[in-house]
Amino acid sequence: DPAAPLTAVVKIQGEIASGAEASAELVGAAMRSAFEDKGAQAVVLLINSPGGSPVQAGIINDEIRRLKVLHKKPVYAVVEETCASAAYYIAVGADKIYVDKASVVGSIGVLMDGFGFTGLMDKLGVERRLMTAGENKGFMDPFSPQTDKQREFAQTMLNQIHHQFIGVVKAGRGDRLKETGETFSGLFWTGQQAIEMGLADQLGDLNFVAREVVKAEDLVDYTRKDNVAERLVKRFGASIGEGAIRAVRSAPALR
Repeated sequence: DPAAPLTAVVKIQGEIASGAEASAELVGAAMRSAFEDKGAQAVVLLINSPGGSPVQAGIINDEIRRLKVLHKKPVYAVVEETCASAAYYIAVGADKIYVDKASVVGSIGVLMDGFGFTGLMDKLGVERRLMTAGENKGFMDPFSPQTDKQREFAQTMLNQIHHQFIGVVKAGRGDRLKETGETFSGLFWTGQQAIEMGLADQLGDLNFVAREVVKAEDLVDYTRKDNVAERLVKRFGASIGEGAIRAVRSAPALR
């Protein structure tokens, strides 16, 4: 019976990024299908992710909130091993967050990483011949020195994204959040600590939530995955666009 009571499951696993299995495109499509199932009493986001793109996480969080209002169904996040950074950005869109006592939760911060090889190049006698149009076009180039102005610009951008992240967490957790000076510092905690801090609500795994919270033990997995043909096409496209990918490799990430 398609209308029999069930718990709809959408997995968010691995890196949250465009083109990944935990992309906004695939997760959003899975969530829409899950919500539209007339038998679904609730949607559970089963999360095991270290984080990733703030843009992808933001799109997913927005879609969670839209679908909750549209379909009048609850959403629960269930954390397995890890729910950090961008994954937590997504989780706070749920009505409640369930964790294992040893889960890793939090890391509410933003990073932009890279390397600088200018000193090594000087020692080797290698000259970098980089031509740009625009004063700061090459400021993330690892073979060129970085100015104080460029570092300040990057830090300002990271701070803005961090404040956006904090706003989403506060909106999602509301008065359950027991904010301290370390809450938004980028640290992470065990599931038990996360409950005490108001970052999570209760201990519980997927089966517990389906049985005791949703009251519908039958699980239906709506997770979308790329098929082999799609993956090959994406890899082919990625190889053609490798230069473009290199240009944005240092984009901010929630990790």
